[in-house]
Amino acid sequence: MPRFLTSSSPASPASLTRRGFLAATGAVSLGAALTSCGGSGSGGSSASAEPVSQADIDKAMKTPTQLTFWTWVPNIEQEVALFEKKYPAIKVKVVNAGQGVAHYTKLRTALKAGSGAPDLVQLEYQAVPTFTITDNLLDLGPYGATELKDRFVDWTWAQVSGPDGQVWAIPQDTGPMGMLYRKDIFDKHGIQVPKTWDEFAEAARKLHKADSDVYLTNLAANEAAAWHGLMWQAGAEPYGVKSKSDLSISVDDALSKKLAGYWGGLAAEGVISTDPDFTDGWYAGFNKGKYATWLTAAWGPAFLSGSAKSTAGKWRAAPLPQWDASKPVSGNWGGSTTAVVKSTGNAIAAARFAQFLNSDPASAKMFATQQFFFPATKALLADSSFTGDAPAFYGGQQVNQVFADVSASVSPSFQWPPFLDQVATDWTETVGKSLAAKSDTVAALGDWQQRITTYAKAQGFTVKGA
Repeated sequence: MPRFLTSSSPASPASLTRRGFLAATGAVSLGAALTSCGGSGSGGSSASAEPVSQADIDKAMKTPTQLTFWTWVPNIEQEVALFEKKYPAIKVKVVNAGQGVAHYTKLRTALKAGSGAPDLVQLEYQAVPTFTITDNLLDLGPYGATELKDRFVDWTWAQVSGPDGQVWAIPQDTGPMGMLYRKDIFDKHGIQVPKTWDEFAEAARKLHKADSDVYLTNLAANEAAAWHGLMWQAGAEPYGVKSKSDLSISVDDALSKKLAGYWGGLAAEGVISTDPDFTDGWYAGFNKGKYATWLTAAWGPAFLSGSAKSTAGKWRAAPLPQWDASKPVSGNWGGSTTAVVKSTGNAIAAARFAQFLNSDPASAKMFATQQFFFPATKALLADSSFTGDAPAFYGGQQVNQVFADVSASVSPSFQWPPFLDQVATDWTETVGKSLAAKSDTVAALGDWQQRITTYAKAQGFTVKGA
């Protein structure tokens, strides 16, 4: 799911963003997930099963079947209709089970009860480990999913893959990170688009000195999602799910400390703001020119154009500044997948639907043009009809092309923990708090590390990197 709002979107910006990262993985602790989901299989550590025969697939797709699909995506019935047209024997019942916490809570409740769970479910990338570690997702590899690998951006496939070749979900949309900036403010103060983080810091000082009411950017002290995206870009690998009982946690390694020293230093200098994001004050800040950049994801351009209409024509897009300009990289913030619940009684039809929904060219393009999702497929990211879009809000710049280029530089090695809600809460109460208070952010990393480690051990994990 992209994290943006257009004028036609049914949800508020705040609900989208909470669904986007923190609440989306549910206020779900791993301990709660293990007891409520009841998975006793080997989950993410199991090897892939034998492939299903083409004859069995053909038979299943001609057998009258109804699938239930839980998703928050607005108007997804139009993509579903493409599938039903190709496979008229299969009908898909679309159910909006809620957004954010509600969506994941209902799923866990149904899994615990052993009844009422859907055949398929929308999952964000960071939620996948929570449900694979409890053995609640079907490995889609035996149903032909492995053949789709080359159609998707490499890092997205890594997000849905298991250590033994499993395919736990099919990528749908993404959020590679870039920078939106106010060209008029840059021009007024003689600021060049920063290519490196050092240049960014100097620009922050220069701008705020020239105009104390304007900040080069806002790094929200309540937004663990953005921090993780910046960690991702910096090359940090804070989490590793080794097995159902072994984790590595390292949120205070050298790279993370470098990041914390940088942003904590700018916050302490007072040359960046740390306002809570997706609040009335934050929206007002964009409209009145308080923030000269937004470090955001590929869903950001559409979101901003609907939320800061008074600034139309003044914004442009660029890649994130780099730690090493000779090796451009980025991180990701947002995006979702389609997964099949293991308890389904219609495994073949469900698996083929998940694949069709996200890999069929017409369906994938519809997501990009109707719901304004940022694509996960290589073909669409190379499609000039998509990348060539030149919105007036961005002065006619081909913004999609900027983020398509960025997407190719996202590392495939980043992993998520199976209790992201706890991780995010602890971040807000340690690192986020230090940014807002202009205190020692590097020291706050140690507190964050300790809190996550303590929690993981309490859930029965053996933790490495503690």
